[in-house]
Amino acid sequence: MGVAFDSWQHGIGQIALGKTENGKYAATVGGIVLSIPRQVGKTFLVGMIIIALCVLNPGMTVLWTAHRTRTATKTFQSMQGMVRKKKIRPHLAPSRNDGIRTSNGEQEIRFRNGSVIMFGAREAGFGRGFDEVDIEVFDEAQILSEKALEDMVPATNQSRQEAGALLFFMGTPPRPTDPGEEFTNRRTAALAAKPSKTGPGHETNMVYVEFSADEDADPDDHKQWAKANPSYPDRTPLESMMRMRANLTDDDSFRREALGIWDPTGTPEVIDAASWGRVADPASMAIDRLTLAIDVALDRSISTVAIAGQRADGLWHVEVDDQRKSVEWVSAWVKSRAEKNRLHAVVVDELSGLVERRNGRNYLIGTDVVVTLAASEGRDMAIACGKFYDAVMEATPKLRHTDQPQLNVALSVARKRKLGAGWAWNRKDATSDITPVVASTLALWGAQKNDVERPTRRRTSERTAVVL
Repeated sequence: MGVAFDSWQHGIGQIALGKTENGKYAATVGGIVLSIPRQVGKTFLVGMIIIALCVLNPGMTVLWTAHRTRTATKTFQSMQGMVRKKKIRPHLAPSRNDGIRTSNGEQEIRFRNGSVIMFGAREAGFGRGFDEVDIEVFDEAQILSEKALEDMVPATNQSRQEAGALLFFMGTPPRPTDPGEEFTNRRTAALAAKPSKTGPGHETNMVYVEFSADEDADPDDHKQWAKANPSYPDRTPLESMMRMRANLTDDDSFRREALGIWDPTGTPEVIDAASWGRVADPASMAIDRLTLAIDVALDRSISTVAIAGQRADGLWHVEVDDQRKSVEWVSAWVKSRAEKNRLHAVVVDELSGLVERRNGRNYLIGTDVVVTLAASEGRDMAIACGKFYDAVMEATPKLRHTDQPQLNVALSVARKRKLGAGWAWNRKDATSDITPVVASTLALWGAQKNDVERPTRRRTSERTAVVL
């Protein structure tokens, strides 16, 4: 057919079409699941496999579905170009349009031998009412409902192909807001599968392929780009990846769409509710080494100021001092606290954008409050997280909190991410706010440190006389 595949495409094609000793497709039960980032070439691969099968097997019926009409139409247009290649075109049904039909909302490609590929959107109801279907492709599988499967999968029960029917599920890791349970369930089953006791392969009878960078990958590390995308940089040029990076401004979106990294959903809580509840004390109060710390959400939509210090009994105390939308309020709030209290330290993440350097010292932006910097991507954060965890989880906990809802919820959605030899807090998903727990962690770290920058206290008035 004059089509050249890359080595990774050869590998997927071989395993996807592998057969058992009885001549059936090994994946005819569980299907072929492809979790592959954008700009790799999965549509070209699956499209060419299906075109070849249609040419080899007379009377084959294929349904290619996407969640959205626009995606289905774009794929249909791409495959028109594929089938009009010089060595493939003669296999198309004889007609003025080479067997390609686009009228009356019907998008299909027909072959001389009676095979047909039909395209449509699941959101428009495409796929219901068919029978004797041999292949179904679920594009945008990260947006795939159980109802869509109920409508479509039974259509393959009457497949007349000797090797059996095939189901292709292809997509990128789902967003937290996507109905991605079906895609996620297949990944979970594949990762949990054990070698089959009854024959070769695994008990899922599924082909599962996932291309992804490391879970803790730096989104700007070009080596990780190559790990996630085997077509980079030869077929997917540097400019294409840079374009995605520039337009997918949210790191989590870029990690999913371009690097194939799944969100850490389903991972256990770092500090469980029972352990956290054990150190709750609504009457807790710090009286010494009072330290404020600030954390700002990645999109700067919300900020939290936390306070930590030492209690009269020597135990450590943390609580949320205030939490509001945006970041504009933070400087004025912390300044007022510094003027009214003898603070041990004010800790600020070095990447917060709330620090300015003046005369060799670091100040909270727009104020005269001297701050202590915490390296968010270095040793400081890893040490702070470790100390916070130990203070809660050790046999005799040394930390108390006031059982605030903001901090409780933040801890329930906080997860770990690897950071050097240690770890740092990470969000469960893109919608999770963990600024209360990060700010509390930094506040405790600052309260326990001796080598901190002491905030200056400006006198708001000069006392010139005392009258008794």
